[in-house]
Amino acid sequence: MSKALHLLPLAELARLLQQKLLTSVALTEHFLQRIDRFNPTLNAFIQVDRDRAYRDARRADDILAKGTHGSPLTGIPYALKDIFDVESEPTTCHSHLMLQHRAARSSTVASRLAASGAVYLGKLATHEFALGGPSDELPFPPARNPWNTAHFTGASSSGAGAAVAAGLVPIALGSDTSGSIRGPACLCGVVGFKPTYGVVSRAGVFPLSWTLDHCGPLTRFSDDTRRVLQAIAGYDPADPTTVTRKLDLSPRAVTWPSHRIAWPRHLLTDNPHTDPALIAAMDRAVGFLTEAGARVEEVRFRDFSLFNACGRIIMAAESFAVHQHNLRERGAEYGRFTFQRILPGATISAAELLDALRLRTALTGWLNAELFPRYSLLLFPGTLRAAPHFNEFSQDWPPASHVVPTQTIPFNVTGNPALSLPLGLTEAGLPLGLQLVGRLFDDSLVLDAGEAMEKWLAMPALSDDVMLRPHRVVPVTG
Repeated sequence: MSKALHLLPLAELARLLQQKLLTSVALTEHFLQRIDRFNPTLNAFIQVDRDRAYRDARRADDILAKGTHGSPLTGIPYALKDIFDVESEPTTCHSHLMLQHRAARSSTVASRLAASGAVYLGKLATHEFALGGPSDELPFPPARNPWNTAHFTGASSSGAGAAVAAGLVPIALGSDTSGSIRGPACLCGVVGFKPTYGVVSRAGVFPLSWTLDHCGPLTRFSDDTRRVLQAIAGYDPADPTTVTRKLDLSPRAVTWPSHRIAWPRHLLTDNPHTDPALIAAMDRAVGFLTEAGARVEEVRFRDFSLFNACGRIIMAAESFAVHQHNLRERGAEYGRFTFQRILPGATISAAELLDALRLRTALTGWLNAELFPRYSLLLFPGTLRAAPHFNEFSQDWPPASHVVPTQTIPFNVTGNPALSLPLGLTEAGLPLGLQLVGRLFDDSLVLDAGEAMEKWLAMPALSDDVMLRPHRVVPVTG
C-alpha cells in the first residue's frame, strides 16, 4: 500500500477488507496505536473501549471470512461525540453533572453503525453539553487542533474534528446546532456534513436545541461521508422529527454546465475580520467551478445578521428549557462558559421566541422559495479565518466577535444540507474551508459536488511530523 491506512478513503479500506488483504483486527490495531501515540497531546478521545473494539473487529472478520461482504462499513472503526448514547457506556457530555451516567440503550445512530458491522472505538471530546467552550475546568481537557496544538478546533464536535484530521479514526459522528460539525471540519481540515433536518435520527443524543440540532459525520472525504450517511439515514419512530422520505444517496457524476451556483462573496469582503487568504482561496475555488462550466453568480445573501439572531434566540430558549432544572439544583457544577451561555435563555419571553419562530419561517421561505429555485447550490464561507489561538479566549463568554466568526447557523435555521470542505492551508499551516449548501433533501448532490471539488482543492494530508512539532501549548481559560 502506497499510503498509510489512516490516509485511505473508506472505499479503499472496504476493498482491502473484502479481498482479505487486511483484517479488521489489524485495521483496528492501527488506529488504536495512533490513539496511544497522539491522543495524550490532542485530547480528542476521552474514552477508548479496547475490549469492545477488538470484539467488534473479530465479529467483522468472521462476517468477511464467510465470503459475504457485509456492508460498506463492515470492519471499519468509528467513534462518537460524547453526547451519543452507547448501551452500558458512559455518556458524560464532557460535564461534571454527567460523570456517573451510563446509557440504558444505544442511540439510533450507534445502533445503525453497529448493525452495519462498523467497529466502535470510543467517545470523543466535546464542549460541555455541546455548548460551553474550550475550558480546563471540566472533567476532561479540551481537544486541540492537530495542525497546531496551541489552536482551537472549531466548535463542540472538537474531538471529532481533531481525531479525523490526526488519523486516529476514519469516521466520527458529531452534532451541529449552530455549526458544530462544520466548524471543526473547517478548522481541522476535514469534511463535515450537516444533513437536511430530519434525515438522521437524534434519538439517544443529548439535546441542545430540539429544532436546530442535527447529527452527521466528519470524515476525510466526501464519498466517505456518503457511505456513513447511507448507513445512518432514515426514518426512526424513536425520533418523530425524522422524515419518512427515503433519499437516493447513490453517487452521480456532476455535470457542471447544468448547474447555477450562488456565491455571496460580500460576506467575506464586507467583514473586516476576514482573512485575505480565505478570500483568495475561495476565489480560486470559484475559478475551478467556472472553468468546469458551472455558472457561478455573485448574489446578496439577505439579512445574514437576522439568520444569526434568529438562530441564537431559538437556541438560547431551547437550551435553557433543557437545562432549567439542573441550573436551579446544580448550577455550581456547570463550567463557567456553559453557565454563561445557557442562563440568558431564562430572559427570553414567549413573545420574543414566537417572533424568532415567525422570522425563521420567513427566512427559510426566502432561501428555499426564492434563492434555491434559481440555483442548485450555494457556495458559502465556513468561518472567516483559520483556527484561533487558545489565548484569544477570555475568562468569560462571549469572546470577541472575530475570534470564532463562523458562518454556519443560517442552515440550522433553515434545515438545508451543508457540507464543509477543506480549501488548503494558510502560510501559518492552518486549514481553511468552505461550505456547499443545497436544496432541502438534495443531500446527494451536495456530496457529489463536494467529491468533484476535492479533486481540484487537493487538501494536503496532515503529517505525523506536524503533530509532533513542539508548539507553545497554553492553558485554556474558562
